[in-house]
Amino acid sequence: MKIDLTGKNALIGGSSRGIGRAIAVQMALSGANVTVVARSEGLLQNLVHELDTSKGQHHQYIVTDYSDFEKYKKQVDTYFQNNRVDILVNNTQGPSAGSSLEKATEDYQQAFDLLFKTVQYTTQAALEQMMKKKWGRIINVASISVKQPLSYLALSNTIRAAVVTWGKTLATDVGPSGITVNSVLTGYFDTERIEQLNQKKAEQLGIAEKEVRRDMEQQVPVKRIGLPEEYGFLATFLASDQAAYITGTAIPIDGGLLKSI
Repeated sequence: MKIDLTGKNALIGGSSRGIGRAIAVQMALSGANVTVVARSEGLLQNLVHELDTSKGQHHQYIVTDYSDFEKYKKQVDTYFQNNRVDILVNNTQGPSAGSSLEKATEDYQQAFDLLFKTVQYTTQAALEQMMKKKWGRIINVASISVKQPLSYLALSNTIRAAVVTWGKTLATDVGPSGITVNSVLTGYFDTERIEQLNQKKAEQLGIAEKEVRRDMEQQVPVKRIGLPEEYGFLATFLASDQAAYITGTAIPIDGGLLKSI
């Protein structure tokens, strides 16, 4: 099966590194025009120069901080004045780690703005043209923690669950217009984010970081951490015409880590 995204415009959040970057690389290889979004202009510039252009694609970037919602809104509005998006990948940096006992009400509000309001606002902006064209793909990068909460990620557990249920609701509303909405439940992947979380966990437990990683690998049935490019393959398939009958789902990509069916 050959996935061809030629002529499609993809907007990919959190894409200067890790999972978002891998999705951008794979979608560009499949022919999409890619706009990458993140906080680091240097990393974004390097990525745009590295993305495949063999099919005549045009790539660009947006420098933004998802945690500043009002500024982010203005940037989104400006972008959509001159750009149409066919494929939207909602992905942001994660909120700070910590248990439910460590987080205050203000922390949950900030996490809501970061993980939910940015997603809803960007999607609303993209939907106008998708509805007119009768074609669109919305992919929400979520986490397995919405099904199997991780005690040290109280904020992420809570707000990402809201994103997934919102995505399911949206899928029903936009399905007649040829638009699919799917959430991907992310397991353990070899990214800087997981290194940061492992470092904090190691400090809390008073053990070496490599021991935390080894324990993590042993929890996964396939006995390894996922590669970002494997995530890119799934996201690119969901963005394709071949995935037109897949919508309203929450698909785990976790090496079998989730205990539930």
